[in-house]
Amino acid sequence: MKFRRSSRLVDMTNYLLQHPRRLVSLTVFADRYDSAKSSISEDLTIIKQTFEQQGIGTLQTVSGAAGGVKYIPYVGEVEAKGFISELREQIANPDRLLPGGYLYLADILGDPQIVNQIGRLYASVYSDRKIDVVMTVATKGIPLAYAVARYLDVPVVIVRRDSKVTEGSTVSINYVSGSTKRIQTMVLAKRSLNEGSSVLIIDDFMKAGGTINGMVSMLEEFNAHVAGIGVLVEAEDIEERLIDEYISLVKLTDVNVKEKQISVSEGNYFSYLKSLGEIAQEQYDEGTVDEE
Repeated sequence: MKFRRSSRLVDMTNYLLQHPRRLVSLTVFADRYDSAKSSISEDLTIIKQTFEQQGIGTLQTVSGAAGGVKYIPYVGEVEAKGFISELREQIANPDRLLPGGYLYLADILGDPQIVNQIGRLYASVYSDRKIDVVMTVATKGIPLAYAVARYLDVPVVIVRRDSKVTEGSTVSINYVSGSTKRIQTMVLAKRSLNEGSSVLIIDDFMKAGGTINGMVSMLEEFNAHVAGIGVLVEAEDIEERLIDEYISLVKLTDVNVKEKQISVSEGNYFSYLKSLGEIAQEQYDEGTVDEE
């Protein structure tokens, strides 16, 4: 079936958005639309320009016989700052306070639009890294993990507190909770993670980082390694942080139960991006990376 150019552009854009970070050869599109590769290349140039102008992402071209094009998700700084600012306002709502100083976040984690945008933000940071799976611990981190995995086009692995008969044989480890200093257990099905995998850890809330540190220890049992760590909210007033390198969107600076006040600031998302840019610039100046 022969497509008109307008129809091709719409369908091609939708296809790329549905398959982020997946290499698609020009032959696939040429056969799909019964068009010449030269026409497909022109269409892709238009889509790339539009993606970049609108802050949707970019298209990465891979040359060679096995080459093609990849859609790389990206969120611009202005859009990211606006979203994180709105997120701060929502979390700072005093109605979120629960007995014991806990915060109610279920509405945020249950909102598809918010969770989807959080997934895009993390994917913007980690899209250029080799990531095989996204890992989280049950249960509140699951929506975030799936949102991130959707934009990175990788599976999700869920660590649980106890084993399920439907998961077969499991690996179990004990870890120390960073805030309560209690010994706790987490388990992971052996079939869920391949040896040597590159793993992105995502969680909803981090105090001292004991749970995330436990997941890092779990990865060691599979000879896997950490590609990155992302948390939605981090607590600021922590004496000993067990995790050094991570990305947070929001920082909880103070919770006053008596006055019903919640103080929230930006996390280290933008400072982390800045540091990555500085490192890349240093490598470029030293001639250790190509101009491309």
